Amino acid sequence: MAVLKVDKLVKKYGDFTAAENVSIDVPSGTVCTLLGPSGCGKTTTLRCVAGLEQPDAGTIELDGRTLSAAQSGIFVPPESRGLGMVFQSYALWPHKTVFENLALGLRIAGKSRGEIADKIAEVLDVVGMEGSQKRHPAQLSGGQQQRVAVARALALEPKCLLFDEPLSNLDVLLRDRMRFEIREMLTSQAITALYVTHDQTEAMVISDMICVMNRGRIAGKGSPAELYDRPPTTFVAAFFGRTNLLPLDRAASRPEAGVVVTASGLALRSRDAGRLEALNGEASIAVRPEAIRITRDGQAGQFEARVQACAHLGPNTDIEVEAAGHHLSILIAGRRAYQPGERVHLSIDADDVMLITKDEA
Repeated sequence: MAVLKVDKLVKKYGDFTAAENVSIDVPSGTVCTLLGPSGCGKTTTLRCVAGLEQPDAGTIELDGRTLSAAQSGIFVPPESRGLGMVFQSYALWPHKTVFENLALGLRIAGKSRGEIADKIAEVLDVVGMEGSQKRHPAQLSGGQQQRVAVARALALEPKCLLFDEPLSNLDVLLRDRMRFEIREMLTSQAITALYVTHDQTEAMVISDMICVMNRGRIAGKGSPAELYDRPPTTFVAAFFGRTNLLPLDRAASRPEAGVVVTASGLALRSRDAGRLEALNGEASIAVRPEAIRITRDGQAGQFEARVQACAHLGPNTDIEVEAAGHHLSILIAGRRAYQPGERVHLSIDADDVMLITKDEA
């Protein structure tokens, strides 16, 4: 059963529609991430769930209770929704200790002094900040402040926890570590969460389910593996990980032979070729950079390319090539050196050549 249910949510600002018919079901104990570029509607959706924005249409339910129903005039204020919120800026009172920052909401909720002390000790232990009650935010690192912000939200025992790009203010190394810490905390406590980010790697680490948003709509949803391995549209393929998108020549392709052909005549074997006719409208060929292999001359199924650039990325090598009039990105493990202008031979397994629907312009 869905703890959080958003159905056909619409939010407009004048003539601009920020969220259009957004529907999301978040089961108990699931971390659902809204992922997308700036202006895609992810933060607007989160703010509508939090009660910080009032939707123009649609409904929002939490654990069977209606929080918002535009047609019925129902709108529960933020403080009465039973939600926890972790903000991008942490929103900690700088002049108050960690204990006082966490205690404020509990006092408003009518908890006794003993209950407050016990709950604060409990949630600080959960986020790895035990014993920090007397410290001030200025005495904490960015990662520690973020843990305190999470602890403050957890203290009120919300039915669902909301995260608004909580790691964007941290440096790269700390952000990488905090992804795993937040994931571990959420899963170990079986917390239901709605998480907003524009960072694809962050979404893949933290999420059970991802909703990729574009132009106020959900362009695709599924597990991180599902969206990466079988993206439903060209936008999802391009935004959720690097992807080579090639124009498809339907007429030249041979579904019965398992072959798809690009607009320039490059023929590739594809396990998706048989479903070519089932794809509505325009379609594209998609290949992930790591799926392209540099092979020896004479192997079956290979094609020739010319190196344009080569860059070492620590454990990997990023190579840009031109093949049959197409620009391709290749990512290979290890340190390899290829010179601009060098001719190489490439091959791609049929399982890695995807056919996906082209998004409307």
